[in-house]
Amino acid sequence: MRTSRRGFTLIELLVVIAIIAILAAILFPVFAKAREKARQTQCLSNLKQIGTAWAMYAQDYDETCCLSYYYNPSWTLEYAWDFALDWGAGPNPAVGYGLLGSYTKSHQINACPSFQGNAWGRPQTGYGYNATYIGGDVLAGLNAAALARINSPAETVLAADCAYGNPLNAANYLRAPSDGLFAYGKAHFRHNGTADAVYADGHAKAVPTKVRNTAPDADCGAFSNDDSAYDLQ
Repeated sequence: MRTSRRGFTLIELLVVIAIIAILAAILFPVFAKAREKARQTQCLSNLKQIGTAWAMYAQDYDETCCLSYYYNPSWTLEYAWDFALDWGAGPNPAVGYGLLGSYTKSHQINACPSFQGNAWGRPQTGYGYNATYIGGDVLAGLNAAALARINSPAETVLAADCAYGNPLNAANYLRAPSDGLFAYGKAHFRHNGTADAVYADGHAKAVPTKVRNTAPDADCGAFSNDDSAYDLQ
């Protein structure tokens, strides 16, 4: 007796493909959020360690906060809180640890795993240090703050996810809303609509509060409408 083999009809195949497409549309966003959550956990760990290194630096330097950046007299060496660049080493600057590097012993700790954008030649980036009130700005004549001046450490942002522009650009210095350079040092809410931040008391958390965000960089903004999340009060 001859046995017949029955395959799938075209309609059955189309139904299966449609079901797979529907499941993919439902599950892919879930997987993406789960992956981003894992990256955010790593980001929070990085910021927590940066906060610890910053506190150790301050204790070693008579309770004076780490500078945001400075240059040597010949302008060939650039030292920042998170990197050091030797511009006299040739066409490509030699990269070294920043001012906190002797405490972190890591370059990668300064790189947010979720940051994607123009790094402007910086070796690792994604985080911005509070230059308006804590780290100071030597070119603007602003010195780093003393620890004693930070009246509410648990409410003062020390460093956070930072960026600006569209396409996205890296920003290593976090700026308060009143700062003239605020447009170039905004908090970046890259983790499922939140921005990770470490505070002057050492705790790190995801912050959902996003204000002062406008086009074209709608995912960038501030932690407060005024300077209250950044200042020393």
